[in-house]
Amino acid sequence: MKCLILAAGYATRLYPLTENFPKPLLKVGEKTILDWLIDDIDAAGLVDEYIVISNHKFAHIFEQWASSCHLEAKRITVLDDGTSTNETRLGAVRDIQFAVEQLGLDDDLLVIAGDNLLDFSLVRFIKYAREKGTTCIMRYYEPAVEKLRKTGVATVDENDLVLSMVEKPADPQSHWCCPPFYFYRRSDVPLVKVGIDNGCGVDAPGSFIAWLSGVTPVHAWEMPGHRYDIGNLASYEEVQRTYRGIVSM
Repeated sequence: MKCLILAAGYATRLYPLTENFPKPLLKVGEKTILDWLIDDIDAAGLVDEYIVISNHKFAHIFEQWASSCHLEAKRITVLDDGTSTNETRLGAVRDIQFAVEQLGLDDDLLVIAGDNLLDFSLVRFIKYAREKGTTCIMRYYEPAVEKLRKTGVATVDENDLVLSMVEKPADPQSHWCCPPFYFYRRSDVPLVKVGIDNGCGVDAPGSFIAWLSGVTPVHAWEMPGHRYDIGNLASYEEVQRTYRGIVSM
């Protein structure tokens, strides 16, 4: 299995902190955000390569990080998507397709945002997805409609099957919020290009899942803990004060 880490954004809401530095490499406690994520996944030995997709502006910084990472260097690939500004970014879905095409990916893919933290292990999510045998997403209950309007929202049945998913809905049809952590089964990876060609949104990574759930089964795992989205300076400061890493496997 490959782990594709989405890290090509420009984090403009964190300026000036991220004006010349990538958000996934900001420190939380003694480690970077990216190190927290990879250390969790790597402990289970389920991933044979980590692929960090970066923009051109920050690719050299990720390369420096990868060269000093405690994992074997051959297991970390930094992919430069060629963009240099927020206005010219490809969007998360096109970045995923770029990685698939450039590296000829033909594996199960764990696709994760490089700027979110969790207080539970992603290994549990991977095991769930393999038991289901389908592409899977994660979900948590969000009571605030205002927050639901800024994220992906799914409706699911009693067996966790995704019935529909909408990115940033004006009128949310459920309270199931979907953070940017996905397991793509190998047979669904070629459908990323099909989705793009058929007009699915490309900016938010959940837009592909919204399209995919209409053509093949997708299941949604209910998270056993919390997700920390570092979206602005205030949320970064809060995470620095409160995050203690994974508390349960």
